[in-house]
Amino acid sequence: MSGETVAVRLVFADRGSFHEMEVALPAELLARRERIIDVLREEEDVLSRLHVDGRRLVAAYVAAPRD
Repeated sequence: MSGETVAVRLVFADRGSFHEMEVALPAELLARRERIIDVLREEEDVLSRLHVDGRRLVAAYVAAPRD
């Protein structure tokens, strides 16, 4: 893998509250999959270092670049 990453924002719902978390995912893996959720659920490289509670995940999107 090239090492280039993409910032992805994850939004979770928990008992009426929303929590955001930004993670860096390998750009190569995101390019291979149509949906971000597929990268989070199926890519071994991501699964080995990141746990995502799929029951609480309500959104996952590429974060806007920061200035």
